[in-house]
Amino acid sequence: MNSSSTIVARTLLTVALGCFAWACNTDPAKGKTQATVTSAAEAVTAAAPATGAVNYAFSNDGSTLEFVGAKVTAKHEGSFKAFRGTISVVGGDPTKSSVNADIDIASLAVEPPKLAGHLKTPDFFDAEKFPKGRFTSTAIKPGGENGATHTVTGNLELHGVTKGISFPAKIKIEPAQVTVDAEFAINRKDFAIVYAGMADDLIKDDVLIKLSLHAKKAP
Repeated sequence: MNSSSTIVARTLLTVALGCFAWACNTDPAKGKTQATVTSAAEAVTAAAPATGAVNYAFSNDGSTLEFVGAKVTAKHEGSFKAFRGTISVVGGDPTKSSVNADIDIASLAVEPPKLAGHLKTPDFFDAEKFPKGRFTSTAIKPGGENGATHTVTGNLELHGVTKGISFPAKIKIEPAQVTVDAEFAINRKDFAIVYAGMADDLIKDDVLIKLSLHAKKAP
């Protein structure tokens, strides 16, 4: 093999290895905590807010709600640009507290813009028919996977489907604010989002959810 052929062979090998590594990186949920999901029939109705609770409010102004979805050949990082909610804290104890949130589905943002538009159609979120996503906690317990301080359980309404869901989170309560950080995967098909994608570039079922909430004490 002459030097020119050697250089070409090495270049092709480098490209092949690079493509292999890149393809292996298109499963954002791999190795992440999988949220526990129950059927709608098993979803627990949230209890009424406790008396004496101190309310902390959060929104997209200072907090983030992000997701990472993937197909065979690529992954896409997106977010919701409009959401809001309240964390009601009782006695400074997360296990006696609760959280609720509303998400404006049409505020979904991802690159390229054509993909963002497609995700809002009936193939995926169907933002016109189901404009809101909602979460209401039903229990917060100490401990959780991957160093979490707590495990949050509640009702998640998405795409017109309500399911019970549990996921680990790091919760910190301070006098002026409450912070909640969580990263976990959910299966989109649990919420009747079943569009398969192209036959030669199928969409993965698991979607990684990343949230960072900074709730300020309500005046």
